Amino acid sequence: MDRNEKAEMVKVLEGIFDSSGSVVMAEYSGMTVAEMTDLRAKLREQGATIRVVKNRLAKIALKGRPAEAAGSKFVGPVAIAYAEDMISAPKVTVDFAKESDAFNIIGGFMGEEVFDEAGIVVLSKLPSRDELIGMAAGRLLGQASQVAQRLMSPGSALSGAIKVIEEQAAA
Repeated sequence: MDRNEKAEMVKVLEGIFDSSGSVVMAEYSGMTVAEMTDLRAKLREQGATIRVVKNRLAKIALKGRPAEAAGSKFVGPVAIAYAEDMISAPKVTVDFAKESDAFNIIGGFMGEEVFDEAGIVVLSKLPSRDELIGMAAGRLLGQASQVAQRLMSPGSALSGAIKVIEEQAAA
């Protein structure tokens, strides 16, 4: 790479680090092309991406950023997995690391929080954005139906009482 290409790559990495919900760093030494292709496909299904990076350029791109401390984890062959949301990249990479001996999670970062491997595993267990939206919608709908039932219950009790009085008067 010449100097201009390196500068362009640093800008690309800065954009990735700024726009990603979370970034997972992993050591991929020993992976076959087929395994890497499989991982890329799994990440793409969830809206995430993986990219092999030059450690020196990644460290330069992290300078002055909230997660600058993550630069120390860029040692050896490192790939970064990232997505706009916080959960999809950690979920896929943790699942893939369980299946593959050649793919090992080093750590990652989200905003100014820097995680080790255990932190990424915990992050991967959180519900996804779609799951959270579904949970919130379910709770809102459940509460709305309870409110409607409570509003209707006094009227139905009054209606029942009038009906009883009416039947007693007719008898």
